[in-house]
Amino acid sequence: MRIRHITVHKLVMKLRESFVTSYGVEWEKDFLLLFATTEEGVTGSAECTAFREPLYLEETTETARHILCDFLIPAILDQEFDHPDDVSRFLQKFRGNYMAKATLEVAIWDAYARQHGLSLRQAIGGVKEEVQGGISLGIEPTIDQLLAKIDSRLQQGFTRIKVKIKPGHDDHVIEAIRHAFGSIALMADANSAYQRKDIALLKALDAFDLMMIEQPFAYDDMLDHAWLQPQLRTPICLDESIRTIDDARKAIEIGACRVINVKIGRVGGITPAREIIQLCERHGVDAWCGGMLEAGIGRACNLAISSLSGMTMPGDIAPSERYFERDVILSPIRFSRPGFFAAERGLGHGVEIDEERLREVTVWQQEFSAQ
Repeated sequence: MRIRHITVHKLVMKLRESFVTSYGVEWEKDFLLLFATTEEGVTGSAECTAFREPLYLEETTETARHILCDFLIPAILDQEFDHPDDVSRFLQKFRGNYMAKATLEVAIWDAYARQHGLSLRQAIGGVKEEVQGGISLGIEPTIDQLLAKIDSRLQQGFTRIKVKIKPGHDDHVIEAIRHAFGSIALMADANSAYQRKDIALLKALDAFDLMMIEQPFAYDDMLDHAWLQPQLRTPICLDESIRTIDDARKAIEIGACRVINVKIGRVGGITPAREIIQLCERHGVDAWCGGMLEAGIGRACNLAISSLSGMTMPGDIAPSERYFERDVILSPIRFSRPGFFAAERGLGHGVEIDEERLREVTVWQQEFSAQ
């Protein structure tokens, strides 16, 4: 297959409510949508998961736009690929910039699946027809407000809750949740807020039977996590530290974690994400799909990747209406039954664009064509 035409849009959409983590507050999401059209006229689409500011990782919406428009798209146009796996290998010559790479690679996966009459789940080898969804909740001004939000989400059908923690907002918060809701499936996400000197705070969380503590130490660390994990009963999950399959292999080999959060954007696309999931499966390490406040296209792709057999825990996947008043897709992503989503919605990732809404929220666009 050859990609003959690509269009990139930059969108700005307001969130329904603020989302607070240890590193900042999100009130709106600006992101890129990329449309890639093959020589047969089939178009695939993808969403860039980079944020406006480099607070999660160093990539931003603007750095991704630069890398895509100035390097990746010119390189990919009119190249011949037998399979989307070849795209990931082709892009390896460009260092880093995994979210930019993923945007292009996922759009080509979507086009490939549509061109071959497959859903994305089928194209990547997914085995689950339904995917269990969990919800990630930000830091609230008071514990009572957080408990009210958890209660609301449980009533909506979510079966797994993840809450953000940081020093001073940790064991007493988790204790209150356990007191209010008993043995619900519960994760804590630290977003790199702790240091080795805080080990007593992290050990205190062992009392609460958490599924995991996610990325307690620095965003690029493995060695300190390998020092911490043997001292905790609670599994450590690595998120930001894992960019490549080599990162995942090293983390597993040194015992830095017992769980890996797999995000398509963070690792450079569907092909590397699948390779990491397969590695986890071979080594008995739990894997699950994290969220990046995605709009509809990103969520649909997360559903597909979550259908792989190695994905052993509910992902951060919620109905698209949870975050945005109005998405840019025609058919919102909703539960198929309480707590579960259908893993496929049609050809490719199964999402069709609301063109009117796309025009409303687009603030910039650029087109590229093969010569």
